[in-house]
Amino acid sequence: MKERMDIQTPAEQLQGPAIRVQDLEKSYKKLAVLCGVHFDVARGSILALLGSNGAGKTTVVNILSTLLKADAGTASVNGFDVTKQAAGVRESISLTGQFAAVDEILSGRENLVLVARLRHLKDPGAIADGLLARFSLTDAAARKVSTYSGGMRRRLDIAMSLIGNPPVIFLDEPTAGLDPQARIEVWHAVKELAGQGTTVLLTTQYLDEAEQLADRIAILHGGRIIVNGTLTELKRQLPPAKVEYVEKQPTLEDVFLALVRDDGKHGDLGHDSVGSAQ
Repeated sequence: MKERMDIQTPAEQLQGPAIRVQDLEKSYKKLAVLCGVHFDVARGSILALLGSNGAGKTTVVNILSTLLKADAGTASVNGFDVTKQAAGVRESISLTGQFAAVDEILSGRENLVLVARLRHLKDPGAIADGLLARFSLTDAAARKVSTYSGGMRRRLDIAMSLIGNPPVIFLDEPTAGLDPQARIEVWHAVKELAGQGTTVLLTTQYLDEAEQLADRIAILHGGRIIVNGTLTELKRQLPPAKVEYVEKQPTLEDVFLALVRDDGKHGDLGHDSVGSAQ
């Protein structure tokens, strides 16, 4: 019997996974992108959807956020069917794409206040101040976003997406193009989200990002989820690691620290070395 997700009660919607995808299919003309994708995302957890460029990660996100219709299969977000209850889905989610959707002419605070007003929320100034503090942007609140670093813009973008406290957030390649320090800043922000109960679906092609953030990892390849599990479970897919003896040579740092700690006991080493080179 076909599941009737369109008649769930509010209590039923709060039970089960925050995101459920079953047998999702999508093709562009003769190119099959999704060929029966299925996975669940538990409430308050982070699922990293891995895949190479063109694997279909963004297509999955667009379907779940009601921006694109699937050819077949079903999907629900926060208990709402993405096809039959699109309005409920949109009220439950926030989507952060690959590029920060911020107004560079405005300040960071003005961006947040603007979105809060568009959502018709009470006391938008207080909402903005709270999010600025949460994402460590208070000191830059009055600065134009055009002066922000890449990591600061992305953190502001994520902060804007949280206005209204959506229970589910989609992060599509959130650190694409960012430098290492900016990526770490975004990672910290994402961990904070999950720590406060937000469900996160993260698409990425960076394996270290998935290792750092995800509770579970799903790999999309050839239009299907070929594996889905925790990092520990995925590592079990490979043969046990072999232990081999490798002689470790001291680095220049090791030499330097050893000589400094000896407090000049080998002070003649430099003279001997220079003398031998002459």
